[in-house]
Amino acid sequence: MGQAPEDAHNNTVGGQARIHGAAVQARDVHGGIHVHTEAATAMPPPRQLLPVPAHFTGRRQDLAALDALFTGRERDRPSRTLIVVSGPAGVGKTTLAGKWLHSLASEFPDGQLYADLRGHSAGGPASPGEILSQFLRALGAGSVPADMAEKASLWRSWTAEARIAVMLDNAFTAAQVRPLLHAGPGGLTVVTSRRRLTGLRMDGAAMHHLDALAPAAGAELLSRAIGDDRVAKEPHAARQVVALCAGLPLAVCVASARLASRPRQSVKTLADALTRDTERLTALEVEGEATVRNALDASYTVLSEGAALLYRRLGPLPLRTFDARVAAAACAESLTWAEARLDELVEASLMEDIGPDTCRFHDLVQIHARGAAAAEDSPEAREEALRRVCDWYLETATEAEKRLTPAQFVLPRDVVHPSGLPVPFTDDPSALDWLDAHRTNLMAVVRAAAARAWHAMAWQLVDAMWPLFLRLRYYDLWIEAHELGLEAAREDGNTEAERQMLNSGAIGLSAADRVDEAAEWYARSLRAAREAGDVRDEGQALLGLGTCHRTAGRTAQAVPYLHQAIDLWDSCGYPRGVALTRIVLGEIALAQDDPGLAVEYFTQARAGLLAVRDPHDAARALVFLGRARARAGEHTAGVAAMEEALAVFTSSGAAHWRARALEMLSDSARERGDDAAARDFRARALALFEVTSPSDARRLRDAPAGT
Repeated sequence: MGQAPEDAHNNTVGGQARIHGAAVQARDVHGGIHVHTEAATAMPPPRQLLPVPAHFTGRRQDLAALDALFTGRERDRPSRTLIVVSGPAGVGKTTLAGKWLHSLASEFPDGQLYADLRGHSAGGPASPGEILSQFLRALGAGSVPADMAEKASLWRSWTAEARIAVMLDNAFTAAQVRPLLHAGPGGLTVVTSRRRLTGLRMDGAAMHHLDALAPAAGAELLSRAIGDDRVAKEPHAARQVVALCAGLPLAVCVASARLASRPRQSVKTLADALTRDTERLTALEVEGEATVRNALDASYTVLSEGAALLYRRLGPLPLRTFDARVAAAACAESLTWAEARLDELVEASLMEDIGPDTCRFHDLVQIHARGAAAAEDSPEAREEALRRVCDWYLETATEAEKRLTPAQFVLPRDVVHPSGLPVPFTDDPSALDWLDAHRTNLMAVVRAAAARAWHAMAWQLVDAMWPLFLRLRYYDLWIEAHELGLEAAREDGNTEAERQMLNSGAIGLSAADRVDEAAEWYARSLRAAREAGDVRDEGQALLGLGTCHRTAGRTAQAVPYLHQAIDLWDSCGYPRGVALTRIVLGEIALAQDDPGLAVEYFTQARAGLLAVRDPHDAARALVFLGRARARAGEHTAGVAAMEEALAVFTSSGAAHWRARALEMLSDSARERGDDAAARDFRARALALFEVTSPSDARRLRDAPAGT
């Protein structure tokens, strides 16, 4: 059964960045979003700040050119806050921009953000809305609007005075970039793209095109990998290797990694291998791909059998990042085996190590890995690898769900290939962190399962992701996932799962202020529950409808639905649902200036929730109870209850409900004439609402201080 709508008020424990006075530092390598701020004790090396190869050389003139564009020293032009770095695939755009931004860390004390816009990925470019959501969360916004216009407005507000640097990697079009440009004059945006994106000149962009490495710079890069002595002994062969790699740093790094692993092999042997491979390659569409493939073929052929297998298994997966557990699941091997094989791929420069236990392919390398899988593995083997990864994600997300929302009814799971791998978390915070870090991959496997008509897998994955949606409020993902899950449950012929998707999806729609759509989903759930004779689900739909009507200001229509829900749940023995419904009725009583009736509802609700061991919702009932008592004239008892609830929310990290409690304390202080305390509570509430609920922040800012 889906959670009661009030559960959607649970909130995230955000990361940390120093923007508008909020101390924050966050990192999300799986989602492709990174933020680093000087709030940390030391700046990490560029490879940790941005997902780029460690190798970098031969770009001193390019670095100087970027400096000139930034400072305005180039031909007396003004300084720029938007710079586009373009060039062919594999030429080193990401590495150059990452190194340059790293050198400017002191210029941007409020942080540096990175996003992969996936301009040439198989799954298509990232939407601006997706990136804005992740940027806002990385900066500490615990709740992000679902509407694109509201996201853009919030982004402009957050960045208006911020001194931040933003790197938008792998951009596809100017239109994809524009909504992501920050508003402040003290910031900098660097865009990398295979296209020149001349349309961004209208936005004041300065352009820098990155060409292939000169022969000397290419030889220097080769020397960094294999040593000056080996290059000095065979200078002609070294120049030949660089030429065969077309001066592309990615190709040179891949080729030289092979040579570095064979200290006794001559440079000429590598040059000969690259020359032979050229004859059998088919040129690909994107500039630079044929050359890189030449080097990749040479490196792939000398991998160990296990590493080659892992390369082929990971290549076709619809994921942006990989860790040892995904690798182990894909190959049905142990964690130790997977860690060793991943290390081998990283050493061969076939994968990039972008963070703790996290790797990724360069776009061109993943194309090559998919090609190798298509050439050497059967369709059945490739499909089994994907299914094993889906099964692992389903197993692991379900364990997180059981830990984080134990009151949630979990429908049966259909795991075809149990992984036997250890769960990667040990407590509630780490379980939520895991869900958050893997949300992009989780959505990718949901989409893949839906596309392959693995209907049960698709809706079960969505169901297992419930704590992610409930706690962290990724509205776009919440709604998309439940639209896919609802269709999958229907195709699966599982009416119980269909009602689960309707109820849980409706909570997301309502939380995203799409109340009328939420009511429609609840109405469908109500009809389905009655047809199935499921009294508990019927009560869930009635509670949802009542809450939607109350949110829309239709109190007279809301109350009958709520009382029907209580009657049904009383009859079937579901005390938690009864208690949650009484919270809503208590809120209505407070709004209608009947604090005595509200006290009665909240007292009953709190007792019921404590009895079923639901501390978060019991604290919600308690804070409302305190407010009702204060409204009834019991100020001391009321304030004590609100402060007790505030302590619970502070301990659990429920920032949104901390803000709600502080706002109630402010209102109570004002009513008893303590204006100084009222202002203090209000300011603290507003600071929290700014990062957890933009609509509440606007409401509080717009309301007169005395109301």
